[in-house]
Amino acid sequence: MAVHLITGDDESLVLTAIGDLVKQLVGDGDRTLMVDDFDNEEFEIRAVVDSAQTPPFLTDRRVVVARGVARFNTEEVAPLVAYLGDPLPSTELVLVRGSGRMPKSLTDALKAAKVATIDTAPPTRAKDRTGWFEEQIHQSGLKLEPQAVQRLAEWLGEDAGRLQGILETLQSTYGTGKTLRVADVAPFFGDAGGVPPWDLTDAIDRGDTTRALQLLHRMMRAGERHPLQVMSILHGHYSKLLTLDGSNARDEASAAAVMGIKPGFPAKKALDQYRKLGGGGTTRAIGLLAQADLDLRGAKEWPEELVMEVLVARLSRLGPTGARR
Repeated sequence: MAVHLITGDDESLVLTAIGDLVKQLVGDGDRTLMVDDFDNEEFEIRAVVDSAQTPPFLTDRRVVVARGVARFNTEEVAPLVAYLGDPLPSTELVLVRGSGRMPKSLTDALKAAKVATIDTAPPTRAKDRTGWFEEQIHQSGLKLEPQAVQRLAEWLGEDAGRLQGILETLQSTYGTGKTLRVADVAPFFGDAGGVPPWDLTDAIDRGDTTRALQLLHRMMRAGERHPLQVMSILHGHYSKLLTLDGSNARDEASAAAVMGIKPGFPAKKALDQYRKLGGGGTTRAIGLLAQADLDLRGAKEWPEELVMEVLVARLSRLGPTGARR
């Protein structure tokens, strides 16, 4: 028997993971006899531990689920920490982290107990995220052409919690025997989801104005990011480039040292982009950000979305690629 930890911020993905794990642990058993689920805001850790320490009745195991354990403080999780040192062999304990940070004593106890962790958060890199989507689709029994998987991953973006609902709809519509194409699945996507910040900055850096504007709209609409939040993302991006101005950074290591980050892909990426823009382009970008900030605060009587569209379009035209376009 074992202890399981489920983590993640998307409630839909966390609920799916809980359901799948409990179903697996119960198997052909009687759920009403085997499962004790603590899912309200009032339960105490002591009650969870008491349940976990109770031998099963008319079954070979008990499954105890405790949701939102990160809300408890160090003193409150002490009984659970003690239990993890000597768990009952006949109990499968499923802990769901929830929001917030768990006390260090609990984190250390989970690590010492070699707890099996299920991280429901999709990968952040686009390539890895597509692989994650492929795995979820495979587990559902559906078959999608690679182009359809790629389109679905790009469309949902950060809203991966909507994937399960789309897969269920596709199952009920087509079954699992047909390999689905883009034309088969696209009508079920709904509104485009939000996108991670680096998708926007990458498009701007490439000088791809059309794509950058599309991503901007998705961030502010589906992603529900306020224009000032987007401004903060862009300001952080160009501030890193500005630190390289006059630094004589020649390689990844020296660029990382100047920016105060570890050597690696982000440092190399920033150095490459600074070389494309040069000092003048980087300074111009900071100026455009400053003017857009004033415009958002009332310097121009423009809608906020228009201010951001103009800013993103101008930023994407700063580099050599953008200038040619």
